Amino acid sequence: MKKDKLRGLDPAEMRNKLNEIDEQSFRIKFQVSMGQTDGIKRMRENRKDRARLLTYLREKELGGAK
Repeated sequence: MKKDKLRGLDPAEMRNKLNEIDEQSFRIKFQVSMGQTDGIKRMRENRKDRARLLTYLREKELGGAK
């Protein structure tokens, strides 16, 4: 997902997106364990998107505290 699109979300939408990414990651890990190795690239993308979302959430929390 694009960084600008993720940064533009409000915190509630970010949390919903995090839940979606966690669910997708679980499904991909399950598929990989079953021998379908097509999901490795998607796993990496999900992990990076999740890290970005957590970073943006933290930025908003710290920005709101100032």
